[in-house]
Amino acid sequence: MKNKIISKEPIGLRLPVKSPYIITAHHYDLYPKGNNKMEPTYYIDGRDIGQDFDESEPWRMYHGKKIPGFPVHPHRGFETITIVEEGFVDHTDSDGSTGRYGNGDVQWMTAGSGMQHCEMFPLINENSENHLNLFQIWLNLPKKSKMVTPYYKMLWAEDIPIVEEIDENNKKTKIKLIAGNYKDIKAPNPAPDSWAADEENNVTIWLIELEPNAKFSLRPTTSTASRMIYYYSGDTISIEGTELSKNYAAELVSDEEILITNGSEKSNILLLEGEPINEPIAAYGPFVMNTEQEIYVAFNDYEKTQFGGWPWSAGDPVNPKDSGRFSKLKDGSTEYPPKN
Repeated sequence: MKNKIISKEPIGLRLPVKSPYIITAHHYDLYPKGNNKMEPTYYIDGRDIGQDFDESEPWRMYHGKKIPGFPVHPHRGFETITIVEEGFVDHTDSDGSTGRYGNGDVQWMTAGSGMQHCEMFPLINENSENHLNLFQIWLNLPKKSKMVTPYYKMLWAEDIPIVEEIDENNKKTKIKLIAGNYKDIKAPNPAPDSWAADEENNVTIWLIELEPNAKFSLRPTTSTASRMIYYYSGDTISIEGTELSKNYAAELVSDEEILITNGSEKSNILLLEGEPINEPIAAYGPFVMNTEQEIYVAFNDYEKTQFGGWPWSAGDPVNPKDSGRFSKLKDGSTEYPPKN
C-alpha cells in the first residue's frame, strides 16, 4: 500500500512549506490583560525588548517595545495572508491605509513592487487576557506579477464560508475556506494578481476543525501540487492509520484521498495546497525575487524611495482602543465587517 505521508516533523514558530509558499509563521501568544495604553500589564523578566522571539515563554513582544508586534518594515515580490483566529492586529501601510482586524478575519496583501507595512498586536482587554492565535503565510508571486501595484483587501470572518461535514458516526468537521473551494462552495476572491487568482493553480488554504473522534477525507488534487498540514491544536490525529501528534507538520501526497481520524479531543489543522511556481527563487530578508540581482535592486530601490515613504508619525502606530474592526483604504473610503 502506498505511503501517503511523505514526511513529518515537529513545528515551532516557523512551519515547513513547499512552493508556492515561502514562509508560514504561527504566532500563538498568551498575552495578559492590557493597560489603558494597550500594553501588557507586566513584562517577563529578562526579555529582549525589540528582539523577543523566545518560544519557551508564554508570549513575545517580537519587535514591539511597548505594544507587541512588528513595526514598519518593507516587502517586495510576494504576498502575505494573515489569518487571525483569536486576538487583534492593527495594520498601517505606506499607501496610507489602516485598520483593525481579528477574531476570525483574514488580511490578503500583495506587496508586489514594494510596500511598507506595520502589524501591531494591541492588548485591548483590560479585564481579561488577550490571547493571540495568528498564522501569517507568505505566498510567492510569479515573475510576471512580482512588480505589480501593491494591494490589500480584508476577508471579514462573516464573509468566509464555513462548511460542515457529518461522518457516518454523526461526528462533525468544519472547514473554513480562506482560499480554494470545497465541493461547490468557493472561498472569497483572493487579491487580483495572486497566484491563487487562477483556479488552475489549485491554491487551497483551509482551517479544519474536527470534533472528538470525527473522520474527514481530503479530496485528491493533482500529482504536481504540494500538500502540507499543520496540526496545531488537540492531542492526536491519525492519517491513514499513522498517528500524528499536536505541533507536528506532515507533507502528504496530493493526488489521492487521505483519511484523517481525530482522537478524543477537538482538533484544529491548517491545510496548505497549491501548484508550485516553477521559477528560480532568490530571497533575502523581506524581499522574494527570482535572481540575486533583483534582490540587490530591491534593496537599492528601498534605500532611494522607501517604497513611497511612511506617512505615519510613528513606526509602530496603533488605532484607538475603541476603534472596533475596520479597514480604511488609500482612497479614503472605510469598510466595516458586514452586520449579519
